[in-house]
Amino acid sequence: MTRRDTYVCGIDAAIDVVGGKWKVLVLWALEAGPCRFGELRRGIPGVSEKVLASHLRELESDGIVVREEDCEGAVRRVTYALTPLGLSLNEALGPLGAWGRKHLLDDRSSHDEVSDRSR
Repeated sequence: MTRRDTYVCGIDAAIDVVGGKWKVLVLWALEAGPCRFGELRRGIPGVSEKVLASHLRELESDGIVVREEDCEGAVRRVTYALTPLGLSLNEALGPLGAWGRKHLLDDRSSHDEVSDRSR
C-alpha cells in the first residue's frame, strides 16, 4: 500500500494516501455507501472526471476503495465502495472534520453574524 519507501511518521504516510482536496471528499461521499461514478461526480462539485477517475484508481490501488462491476445484460454497472481499511481511514478523519467544523465553520458563522450586526 505504501507509495514511497520511507516516511518520516504516520501522519506523513496517511497524508500520502489522502493527499489533496478531492480524495477526502471521495471518502466522505462513500461513507454513506457504495456509489456509481456519476453519483460521486455530482456529489463532489468542482471535481473533473479525469481527476476523480485518477483518484479512485489510486485509492483502489491503496486498498481504500473497491471497484465492483456488475453486468445486467448489455449494461455494465460499476460502483465504488469503501473497504474495511477505507472505513477505518474515515474514522481517523472524523476528528479532523470535527475540528474543522468547530474552529473554521463555526468561526465563519460567528464572523458572518458579527458582520450582519455591523451593517
